[in-house]
Amino acid sequence: MPKVNWVEIPAENLDRARMFYSQLFGWKIEELPLARRRDYFLIKTGPDGTISGGLIRREHPQQTTVNYIDVTSTDKYTARVEHLGGKVLVPKTAVPGMGYFAVFEDTEDNAFGIWEDNINAN
Repeated sequence: MPKVNWVEIPAENLDRARMFYSQLFGWKIEELPLARRRDYFLIKTGPDGTISGGLIRREHPQQTTVNYIDVTSTDKYTARVEHLGGKVLVPKTAVPGMGYFAVFEDTEDNAFGIWEDNINAN
């Protein structure tokens, strides 16, 4: 059964949000090394430094937290989302050397993402 594996939290003020979540939960929030975007930070929630999400710059007022769900095939699940009445917000996108993601809107106007591990993604 697919499980939630990642969360992205949008923020207008990244420094303020970093301080809030770090102080509230003790999370380590660090800039993504070698990132194309300078406004993306990794959220490490586990004592072993496990990365569980990202803190991103809010791009529009309606942008909300997005949970990502592990899947075996982005293509397969994209087809299923569309068949069930969902909408594609961000089509399949590669994260080189890591995998693919896509973001959708469900039938109730909620955004969610899917993630497919694939070291050959480019």
